[in-house]
Amino acid sequence: MKDRALQSLSAEYLKRISPFAKAEIVEVRDEPNTHAERDAEAARIKNTEADRVLAKLRSTDLVILLDLGGEMWNSERFAKQLGRWQERAGQKGGDLVFAIAGSLGPGAALLDRADFRWKLSDLTFTHLLTRVLILEQIYRGFTILHGRTYHK
Repeated sequence: MKDRALQSLSAEYLKRISPFAKAEIVEVRDEPNTHAERDAEAARIKNTEADRVLAKLRSTDLVILLDLGGEMWNSERFAKQLGRWQERAGQKGGDLVFAIAGSLGPGAALLDRADFRWKLSDLTFTHLLTRVLILEQIYRGFTILHGRTYHK
């Protein structure tokens, strides 16, 4: 992550989340998307990136994929969903994982592996800004679940 301001925000939200849950960021390398306008090349890129994400996952992990085809929630509904996801991940003996696909979208195998799909917004954001937004929403969700005043 090259943008220092976004680095700082990510670190701040990770710190804020820490009283509620252990959190870490794991990055995988983007595939260069030269000739991504070709359908076969775009599929190859998405599948390669999906394989890199899948290699980091355990079978017991609960995977929330950030995806334009996913479901959107307001903050209160997201908080309830976050609580359910956290409980379900614990029951499976795994971690709750939020995955951001590459710029071309998720490969088929990652779509298949996702337990839930979350659409953050109709707007388009950079991956780095998306990371900050996800971390902020996770923190907001935990504060709602624990009756803290941050949400208002």
